Amino acid sequence: MTKKKTIDHYSGIGGQAVLEGVMMKNQDTYAVAVRKPDGKIEVKTEEYKPRTAKWTKLPFIRGVFGFWDSLVLGMKCMTYSASFYEEEEEEDTALDKLGDKLFGEKAENVLMGITVVLSLVIAVALFMLLPYFLAGFLTKVVANETLLALFEGLIRLIIFLLYVSLISLMKDIRRVYQYHGAEHKCINCIEKGRILNVENVKKSSRQHKRCGTSFLLFVMLVSIILFFFIRVEQPVLRVALRILLIPVIAGISFEIIRLAGRSNNIIVRIISAPGLWLQKLTTKEPDEDMIEVAIASVEAVFDWKAYFKTEFGYDVDDAMEVEAESEKITEELAAENADGAMQDAAADDVEPDTENGKTE
Repeated sequence: MTKKKTIDHYSGIGGQAVLEGVMMKNQDTYAVAVRKPDGKIEVKTEEYKPRTAKWTKLPFIRGVFGFWDSLVLGMKCMTYSASFYEEEEEEDTALDKLGDKLFGEKAENVLMGITVVLSLVIAVALFMLLPYFLAGFLTKVVANETLLALFEGLIRLIIFLLYVSLISLMKDIRRVYQYHGAEHKCINCIEKGRILNVENVKKSSRQHKRCGTSFLLFVMLVSIILFFFIRVEQPVLRVALRILLIPVIAGISFEIIRLAGRSNNIIVRIISAPGLWLQKLTTKEPDEDMIEVAIASVEAVFDWKAYFKTEFGYDVDDAMEVEAESEKITEELAAENADGAMQDAAADDVEPDTENGKTE
C-alpha cells in the first residue's frame, strides 16, 4: 500500500448543520440527512444550480453571489429539516395564501427570498449599524476619530461574540451546534485520509478552516479595517457607506476563507487561528447518532472511496485491512501490558513467611 501523504487535502465538499441533521454539498448536488422523531435517518438528495453560477469564477465578485446562494440553500434545508418536527399539519396562513395567489408555483421560492432578505436586513442592522450608533455616544468623551473607529470595531466584535454565545444557551441551537461539529468532523476525517466511520469521525477535529463561522469573523475584521481607513464626514454618508461596502467586505472575506481552505502555510494558519478559536463556540462535540447522520449526508453526495484512491493512492479495502491489523496489534500490546501489571501486582501481594524468615 502506498504511504499516505501527511499534508491536508481539499475534498471540495462543504455543508451546514440543520435541525436534527446535516446538509452536505458537493459541486451541484446537495443532500440533507435528518434524524426523524422515530429514530430513522431520512436522506434527501437534489441538484442545486444557482442562477449566479456564471459569476463564480470572478475573484471577489464570486464571494458576494456565493454568500447569497449559501443563505438561500441553507434556509431551504433548514425549513425542510424543521418540517419533520411540526406537531401537526398547519393550515396555510394568510401570507401563504397571498403568495400562492400572486406567484403561483413560484410562491415558495419568492417567500424564501423575502425571508433571506429580511434576515440580511436584521444582520446588517445588528452587526453593522448598531455598533456605529453606539460608538456615536462616545463622541462627547472621545474626540479622536481614530479611537472612535477602533471603539466601533470593538463594539461590533463584542456584539457578534455575545450573539453567538447567547443563542448557544438555547437547547435546539446547542443541538444544531453539535451537528455542526459532526459536519466538520466528517470533512476533516476524509481530508486526513481516514476511513469514514463513527470511530474515526469521533477522533477528528470539530474545527475546520472553511467554516462559515470563520467567514463571518473575517467579515467583522475586514469591516473594521475598511471603516478605519475609509472615512467620510457626513453622518448620513457614514451609514450609507457601511451598507454599500457590505458586498466588498463579503467578497474580500470569501477570498480569504477560500485561500485558507486550499493552503496550509504558516501565514494561512495564523490568519485562520481566530476563526478556529471561534468555532469552539459554534461547534459542540456530537454523539454517535449525530455522527451517523452526518456520514449519511456525506455518502449521499461524495464518493470518498474514489477520493481516497485519487488523493492518497490506496484502496479503502486495503486501508481497512491495515487499520484492522493495527487495532489488533494495539489490543495485543494492551493485553500484554495488562497481564504484566497483574503479575507484578501479584508478586507485590505475596506475604512473607515469618517463621522461616523468607518469602514464599
